Amino acid sequence: MARQLDEQIAGRFPVGQRLRVLDVGMGQGTQALRLARLGHQVTGVEQDATMIAAAREALAGEPDGIRERVRLVQGDGRDTGVHFLPGSFDVVLCHGVLMYVEDPDALVAGLARMLAPGGLLSLLVRNGDALAVRPGLSGDWAGALAAFDTTTYRNRLGLEVRADRLSALTATLAGIGAALHAWYGVRVFTDTAADGAEIPDDLETLLAAEERAGRTDPYRGVAALLHLCGVRG
Repeated sequence: MARQLDEQIAGRFPVGQRLRVLDVGMGQGTQALRLARLGHQVTGVEQDATMIAAAREALAGEPDGIRERVRLVQGDGRDTGVHFLPGSFDVVLCHGVLMYVEDPDALVAGLARMLAPGGLLSLLVRNGDALAVRPGLSGDWAGALAAFDTTTYRNRLGLEVRADRLSALTATLAGIGAALHAWYGVRVFTDTAADGAEIPDDLETLLAAEERAGRTDPYRGVAALLHLCGVRG
């Protein structure tokens, strides 16, 4: 996903431009810190106290120049209008968040308002068109059959959450003035890997295969996750 995001950033902004990035639901700050290391000014928003504490600890270990480029805010991603002015950011990330929101449209619209004209909105969502794949490949035939007719599922944390269909999110992005510019699949081949599985010796080959599948039909359409990139008009 990081490679996909970098591709979109490189295709939209001049080389060397320091971008204003908002990462909503940043978790432990993996993407926020990565982008700060690349020279961008990053604001991370996270509601979970444990996650933001981990992000602050990771940030504390960075050099001064990187720490100065990162601002961490503990808060709900639905309150971006309270913390920031419309059009304040060049790039807005919302990765792995929409599955926990019952009605994502309002959240996505709020994120789009944070973008300057021409800005990039990056969403990582559970693929509602491929929910039967994981149980099917795992031999859970009853689970696979049930998954065809729903957009809810139980995640690996044991929580009942929801998935998004590409067609529905495409319509949402068009309706809020941040039309879909590109989309990718994420975890096409590796979604059934066991939790805690060791990193394989041929990791770079694995990543190359995943990256190729994530941009190629029909493989990307059955990925566990979808990475959607919208552009603010």
